[in-house]
Amino acid sequence: MHEMSVALEVLSIVEQHVGTESLGTVSKVGLEVGDEAGVVLESLEFCLGVLLAAAPFDSATADVERVDGDTLRVTYLEVEDGRT
Repeated sequence: MHEMSVALEVLSIVEQHVGTESLGTVSKVGLEVGDEAGVVLESLEFCLGVLLAAAPFDSATADVERVDGDTLRVTYLEVEDGRT
């Protein structure tokens, strides 16, 4: 399943930007997926949902936006830092 490898790469990008010690604080991952990116959107969302529900992410969610073209990128990370 191609979408699982894409989802795993997304999580690798998250780890690179947030670090491995604070991954439990990631609450949302934003993505743009183009109509021509060669990705089945429903499958990608399912794979991300399964992976983000497990440790070390523990219930983070994916916010996937469909766009024109062949774009496939992480657009933002929402991180809870414990501050009010």
